[in-house]
Amino acid sequence: MPDLSVSPIESESAPIDLRNPYMAGFLAWLVPGLGHYYQYRYHKAIIFFLCIMPTFIAGCALASGPEVGIARNVYWSWRTGDMRFWWFAQAPLGIAAIPSLINSSQPPALGRFMAPPQLHPRDQSGVPPVLDEIRQKLPHYELGNYLVVIAGLMNLLVIFDAVDGPFVGRRKTEPQSQLGTE
Repeated sequence: MPDLSVSPIESESAPIDLRNPYMAGFLAWLVPGLGHYYQYRYHKAIIFFLCIMPTFIAGCALASGPEVGIARNVYWSWRTGDMRFWWFAQAPLGIAAIPSLINSSQPPALGRFMAPPQLHPRDQSGVPPVLDEIRQKLPHYELGNYLVVIAGLMNLLVIFDAVDGPFVGRRKTEPQSQLGTE
């Protein structure tokens, strides 16, 4: 008869050494799955990368166009009339969201790549377009926005998994001292 006091997960696999969990968390923030790769959890690393990055890329592609620029839904802005709360859900993507911070200055440092839109109609220079103009030219702009936010929130869960390990069993734990045994 099988021993029911030990869960199947604990009995079939060795404990996981999380190495330095905070370094793993930082690496998972930097590139989805990199923290798990650092922890020698290669299968999870590949799965996380292949789930999150295509979602992010698809979201950016839906908010890109020759007339408006690339990835116009990923930008940092805290201007009156354009407080970009979405960015806080996109920020867990790490290196994929960093250009939006670099390009938040006016004029944008990286051109129209992840640049905040103008708040007022175009002047004679013609760059960058106004947000309403972007939404008119890109009918799937909002869907792209949702996909990028979903990718960011998924990576937040990946970061937590890299820092704290699996939810169920298998973590290496320090032996607990027993009280009253001397």
